[in-house]
Amino acid sequence: MTSQPPLDRLQRWMQAAIVHPGDIETALGSPTVRKEIARADVDAVILPSPTLTSAQRVEVYQGMYLLRMEEALATDYPGLKHFLGDQDFFALVRDYVQIHPSKSYSLNRLGDRFPDFVAVAPDVRRRDFCADLARLELALAVVFDAPETKALDASVIESIAPEAWETAVLAPIAAFRLVALRYPASAYLDSLNDPEHRHPEARRKDTYVACYRRDYGVYRHDLTRAAHDLLADLVRGVPLGTAVAAALKRGGRHRPKQDDLFKWFRQWIAGGVFASVETA
Repeated sequence: MTSQPPLDRLQRWMQAAIVHPGDIETALGSPTVRKEIARADVDAVILPSPTLTSAQRVEVYQGMYLLRMEEALATDYPGLKHFLGDQDFFALVRDYVQIHPSKSYSLNRLGDRFPDFVAVAPDVRRRDFCADLARLELALAVVFDAPETKALDASVIESIAPEAWETAVLAPIAAFRLVALRYPASAYLDSLNDPEHRHPEARRKDTYVACYRRDYGVYRHDLTRAAHDLLADLVRGVPLGTAVAAALKRGGRHRPKQDDLFKWFRQWIAGGVFASVETA
């Protein structure tokens, strides 16, 4: 090489070398990296230091990249990291970022595809449970970062005539998610703070969770199947009267009573789940 490469080519080379999953010599010799700068020209592009070769200087950034990815995902998925352990979680992150690398200036959305990846990743212990745990933690992360929307004011509720509630349509706040799970992921997250380290077994148990943010705090509440189904109808725009009628018809011997529905509705309003209500 007789001259320094242009900046865009140097940037592509550096990125390809840093995100490569192998050791630094494998990375610098890979076709993707060599397409930008030949291995023999690396010393001319990155000068060695008194203690490190050119390749070792690049290796510093390569190692820090993966550690930063692991740190970002561990922030959003602490329960999954706890269940898998540091070594297995790190290996999972390493494989994930090869397929879904960060493409934004922010790492907030790096883990958006993590639950889907976990669900099909090979060699993951209790993979189905881990996928549910990841789904719940993603919902909490999304709620944490969602835009702030004002909750429905009590004065608005009081201003609506009783007969108008039959056709009322409620809209949830932006920082709200419902999650239906096949495993007790919510109970596992609760157990992370158990000083005696007692964790629920990763056995099948249908679980329904509401996640939302209010007053800068993120909340997670377990729901019954009936409460989840009613709330799911409401947040997707089913009129209140129609949603209540449907809730009273389903559920078999676990069918909720009308008093249960009103109690849930009052709790959701008081909890700030809804942002607006429209009446016909």
